[in-house]
Amino acid sequence: MFWRKKDTSIATAITMNAFFFDHYLPNAIVTKKRGPDDRLTYIKHIADDFGEIPLSDINSRLVNEWRNKQVEKGLKNSTINKHIDFLMNIIKLAYVWGFLEEQLHVKLDVRKLPVGNYTQKFLTPSEIRRLLNGCKISPHPYLYFIVKLLLLTGARVGELRNARWSDIDDQRSIWIVPVSKNGRSREIFLSSEAISTFHKVRKTAAFLGVGHLPEGYVFTNPRSKTRYDSFYAAWYKVVRAEKLEDVRIHDLRHTYASLLINNEVSIYEVQRLLGHSNITMTQRYAHLLRDKLHERTEVVSKSISGAST
Repeated sequence: MFWRKKDTSIATAITMNAFFFDHYLPNAIVTKKRGPDDRLTYIKHIADDFGEIPLSDINSRLVNEWRNKQVEKGLKNSTINKHIDFLMNIIKLAYVWGFLEEQLHVKLDVRKLPVGNYTQKFLTPSEIRRLLNGCKISPHPYLYFIVKLLLLTGARVGELRNARWSDIDDQRSIWIVPVSKNGRSREIFLSSEAISTFHKVRKTAAFLGVGHLPEGYVFTNPRSKTRYDSFYAAWYKVVRAEKLEDVRIHDLRHTYASLLINNEVSIYEVQRLLGHSNITMTQRYAHLLRDKLHERTEVVSKSISGAST
């Protein structure tokens, strides 16, 4: 059972900013794996429109107008839908904790945007070359290394952004992710090229004056002296310049998986390398095995043909 406050004066007076920064965010940082990221999303996409409005004054018209503004900015439908869910979760918690007298998250009439079925994108060798060449000339000091490591390891971008030097074991060629997407730690196996790339990142970090202490982030922002909030701004500039607008940064992970399967790595080995807790998650790449399986049938065909002759 939820405990709710009875002070109606608080419920009618508190603004979205006051509730978010004084109540929601401290709770999210403690209870959510990516709680700190909520702050960035809120500031970037919600605060300007709702920050100074009392929670009780938020209505369907305001939320729909906010949604439509994001469409005009060119945000993807799937991204906007995530922002809608985020806003509703904030409002729901405000009700649960007694800062709202009615279930506003249920009352608000906000339609999500249609999202088509996502088609996996696997980069061709030519596209990989174009992407890496574009990253090389990017003014971002680390973008080339980031993209190359994502291709070499199949890591998620959040795992790389949060990686610390203490997580990289050069001797065993292992990268330890303390907490992965499924909430567990996992090992990422590093090739010799991946190890070499990490060494080059160290040299770049030293050149930028951010060092590479064990507790420090692998990709330390030379301005803030801490991890980057994201790499997307630099990424989007490169994919637009290289006419690769249909490539998402997560497609680098898909490409890693496709390269493994097309080079006869078993689906079970791919599961381990991607850190999937369930083979079902890896089966999405199973269609890539069809050509290989057709080749295998020829082995039997040749044997039978030889015997019959």
